[in-house]
Amino acid sequence: MRLQGSCHCGAVRFELDCPHPYPFNLCYCSICAKTNGSGGFGINIGGRYDTLKILSGESNISVYRAMMTDAKSGEQAPGPAERHFCKTCSSGLWLWDPRWPELVHPFAAAIDSDLPTPPRRTHMMMGSKAAWVSPFIRRGDMAFDEYPHESLAEWHRRHGLER
Repeated sequence: MRLQGSCHCGAVRFELDCPHPYPFNLCYCSICAKTNGSGGFGINIGGRYDTLKILSGESNISVYRAMMTDAKSGEQAPGPAERHFCKTCSSGLWLWDPRWPELVHPFAAAIDSDLPTPPRRTHMMMGSKAAWVSPFIRRGDMAFDEYPHESLAEWHRRHGLER
């Protein structure tokens, strides 16, 4: 599915191919919640990095790399994931991680194309959600304290929703 996206102020416009367009994976980790989640969670979807095309406003894009704490040493360093955002209006655009260079994860809120409604949702990183957040977990949804057992692609395949 070809998707069009933009930031809130319109300074950045982009498009990409997205074989996994259902916005089903709600992430409650502190990074997603603080950078893209006024409801206490962020939602990104799965796209192909080689198809990402910036249509306008490339000079308005900035990158944020969250500080991560090493589990063994306790030291902090920037994580590898790059969260791209508009430096004019601060809208989150997409996440790219060099560990999976073929993938790009646009934030669902940045997509202007009509996204399909997911039949079920996955709530992930529930173990780190903010105390004030009351997740709306519907019948059939799955919830995980950390990461789910399946990838974006596997979830789409299981539901017969790959595009």
